[in-house]
Amino acid sequence: MADAPLRVVAFESRRAAEIAALVRKQGAEPFVAPAMREMPLGEQPQVRAFAGALAAGAVDVVVLLTGVGTRALVDAMAPALTRARAAALLDRTMLVARGPKAVAALRELGLGPALTAPAPSTWREVLAALDAAGPLAGKRVAVQEYGAPNPELLAGLRERGALVTAVPVYRWALPEDLGALAEAIARLAAADAEVALFTSATQGTHLLRVAAERGIADPLRAGFARVVVGSIGPVCSAALVAVGLPVDLEPSRPKMGPLVTETLRAAPDLLAAKRR
Repeated sequence: MADAPLRVVAFESRRAAEIAALVRKQGAEPFVAPAMREMPLGEQPQVRAFAGALAAGAVDVVVLLTGVGTRALVDAMAPALTRARAAALLDRTMLVARGPKAVAALRELGLGPALTAPAPSTWREVLAALDAAGPLAGKRVAVQEYGAPNPELLAGLRERGALVTAVPVYRWALPEDLGALAEAIARLAAADAEVALFTSATQGTHLLRVAAERGIADPLRAGFARVVVGSIGPVCSAALVAVGLPVDLEPSRPKMGPLVTETLRAAPDLLAAKRR
């Protein structure tokens, strides 16, 4: 008798259909429970202040952490600054891209970064790239935040003497409908899944928050000892470990395809080891 397909819980939101298709392609059974949604910040006062400082020539370095955030930042600065004007002003600063998605967003504006953090593109690589470029003391540095603050990066910049301004342009909220997420929690707590896939640092926090509100955080944590946990990359893994969730595998490249393929291929051996 053939082995039953692996039951996979994933928490991706924006590309939920895509990750489900990737899981099915590997012969597994997906259950996708979006764990978050993007919410633009209402009045975005920090963005308005940043636009004013940029126009006044009062920004020396701009650190761009995500492609989505870079695009949102430019959009949020309108109508104070048109897209062309924003691009021209950004071009006068030192642009630092955390990774390839931020680079791609800059290319759309006709811009290129002065510095790009190498893989795995965490805050540590951002600081290392800036250190290699010269002292930061007295430099006015704006950091585009992506959904949640990055206190380690901000602290590291301040330790180097930079005058740091965080510019959040969107935040992550829980989904409006928590039905699928509650079902995913129940499945994991009851050992009705073999694999859990995380594609964002915020997903684990939201998962535990909803579980705690329903009084099943402890069964959920216990359930994670019985599943294989795949994390898309170091930033996501660090966030999961910080909230007490295990990470069994990171893919060779921090992309959804390798995450699904490599986790599911390794899952049978990893599950056998957990059960021993």
